[in-house]
Amino acid sequence: MVLYSRPDCHLCEELLTALQPLIAGHAELEIVDVDQDATLRRRYGLRIPVLLGDAHELSSYPLDVARVRAFLNS
Repeated sequence: MVLYSRPDCHLCEELLTALQPLIAGHAELEIVDVDQDATLRRRYGLRIPVLLGDAHELSSYPLDVARVRAFLNS
């Protein structure tokens, strides 16, 4: 799973806090700072956080717990 985020983003931190217990032992998470890549910054801009699983968008803020669970169970 990939979480597109940026430093000091309180919504990103809240989503991450809610996400961690769901994925513990089930998936690895890569956190990508969109500000480090011009293409990602243009693509996501202020729309972060965005969570992807297998290159498919699973959630933005707030965390879509049901969709993440369905992804983990698939």
